Amino acid sequence: MGRLKELRKYVEQELNKMEDAGKRNSAVAHLYGVSLAATMIARKRGLDAELSSMAAMLHDLHAYKTGSYDDHAHKGAELAGRILRELKFADEAETDIICSAIYHHDDKLVTDSLMDEVLKDADVIHHCMNDLSKPVKEKEQARFDKLCAEFGM
Repeated sequence: MGRLKELRKYVEQELNKMEDAGKRNSAVAHLYGVSLAATMIARKRGLDAELSSMAAMLHDLHAYKTGSYDDHAHKGAELAGRILRELKFADEAETDIICSAIYHHDDKLVTDSLMDEVLKDADVIHHCMNDLSKPVKEKEQARFDKLCAEFGM
């Protein structure tokens, strides 16, 4: 079994600890949705799709485990680093790339590394396309518009 599949199995086990079925279902949908979008974006941009997908699977896990979005990107990067090291799913350089993407994913108005941008963009795609009845958030509008142009939508 590949490491992405093993990581997904681990994340699912963690999410299954959530008591609220609705929140659990939303968490699963979001992490898998962002993971798929990250894979597609990374492939289109010639970047590492597996690392992008791994970052996406972990990016909001801290928030889901704790029920708090307070500084969730930074705390989530710390949690992801612990998980990746403990389970030996990535070497140190890969762990740094994944954790950087998670650390910066909430800074939608700032441009960071290419891999960081993949996670930000994947998160925006899921936010904007998961529930079409909701308006695009102001802080995500410019990024969403660029993504639509990049993907010819």
